[in-house]
Amino acid sequence: MEDKEKRRKDEGSSTSDRVTLKKEIGLLSACAIIIGNIIGSGIFISPKGVLIHAGSVGLSLIVWVCGGGICALGAMCYAELGVTIPKSGGDYSYVTEIFGGLAGFLLLWSAVLIMYPTTLAVIALTFSNYVLQPAFQNCVPPYIATRLLSTICVFFLTFVNCYSVRWATRIQNIFTVGKLLALVLIIIVGLVQIARGHYDALQPNKAFKFILEPSVGQVALAFLQASFAYSGWNFLNYVTEEVVEPRKNLPRAIYISIPLVTLVYAMTNIAYFSSMTPEELLNSNAVAVTFGEKLLGMFSWVMPISVALSTFGGINGYLFTSSRLCFSGAREGHLPYLLAMIHLKNCTPIPALLLCCIATIIILCIGETHNLINYVSFINYLSYGVTIAGLLYLRKKRPNLFRPIKVNLLVPISYMIFWVVLLGFSLYSEPVVCGLGMVIMLTGVPVYFVGVQWKEKPKWIYRLLEKVTYMGQKVCYVVFPQEDPSETEPLTASKATD
Repeated sequence: MEDKEKRRKDEGSSTSDRVTLKKEIGLLSACAIIIGNIIGSGIFISPKGVLIHAGSVGLSLIVWVCGGGICALGAMCYAELGVTIPKSGGDYSYVTEIFGGLAGFLLLWSAVLIMYPTTLAVIALTFSNYVLQPAFQNCVPPYIATRLLSTICVFFLTFVNCYSVRWATRIQNIFTVGKLLALVLIIIVGLVQIARGHYDALQPNKAFKFILEPSVGQVALAFLQASFAYSGWNFLNYVTEEVVEPRKNLPRAIYISIPLVTLVYAMTNIAYFSSMTPEELLNSNAVAVTFGEKLLGMFSWVMPISVALSTFGGINGYLFTSSRLCFSGAREGHLPYLLAMIHLKNCTPIPALLLCCIATIIILCIGETHNLINYVSFINYLSYGVTIAGLLYLRKKRPNLFRPIKVNLLVPISYMIFWVVLLGFSLYSEPVVCGLGMVIMLTGVPVYFVGVQWKEKPKWIYRLLEKVTYMGQKVCYVVFPQEDPSETEPLTASKATD
């Protein structure tokens, strides 16, 4: 007994001294990561996308609620994958584990090359536009000013994430609470309006009065718009290894966050319709700002600030999670090994964070962010379906795999049916966007075979990579993290038994 107790103490002290990603994400921070990444600028600015395609107020509200339900189905599947394959990296790690290196690399390639830098750039530009708007009330803020402020914001949050995981999660917690309070303010004001009898647009005889003739294709596009507004529900899976007791807290955070966001989104839209006609909402470029101008009077400035704070927290969340994706890819040998290293004292993936920062700045300089975001949306949506298809494949291929959570098969099957329908309508309605999205992803095939599969490269390439890695280690003061074998024991043990 004494020997066992001594061994436990030694293991505890060695864990605290180990140079590895620290488990500093508790249940509250885990919920903040999910909620903070889902709730971005979209719900404040442009919920009109759902209304345009749904054609009526009533159907648009149904789409918002059902969209949250579909995300809940996907999140339940990711909860199973997250505790079955307890690795950081989310979709990439699961697809690599299930379908092999090429499939995982294509997801990684499109995410690192386009998806995350573009999303970060768009969020940063939204932040700078709303911060600068009071100074340029009668005109659009200057191009240089928005880019400069966006760059400063990205640099600052990159520094915070490099310095401390704890400070990064604190920023996420604070700004998630801030954006929730802003939405709660909108909801309360809307409920007051309803109590005063201002709910004409919500009455059944008017709520289902269609502005445009409804069709299956248009309703599918409305669901697609809503699903994009809910994107970010899988982000906690990117940082699984930094979650305290992930097998408990990862599913708990998902089960708390998704219903909460669904409720907030539905109530926020009800609040909008309590004070705005469908025509007013469709003509508004920033719905929350228009709402504030109509009802908040001298306090209407609260809404632009709320959008700015929301986007600031969103940038922090995307930096935090996307850097872990680069870290996971490098650890698997799909990216340069320097990106798999962490700071010797702070235990933060500095090289991966710097790569995300630099890629975002490059996209900001290019300027064509709005065209790229269309391709990003398609690739992002495609990755969800591939990952959940992987869950079904894993159930059949490795039935004895240890699964702390095992969802009913109807859950992934229902999600896949919905996914296939929406993907089909996306290909039909926007074939060029979807085609270019696929081309961007498939450009990773030759890169994979040359960079990863080709092992007999000329020696000068290896020497160059060694020199760059050595210089990067000295500049960033980083080393390879020490693995905790207990995290992947169930996975490796089940591999042996299958």
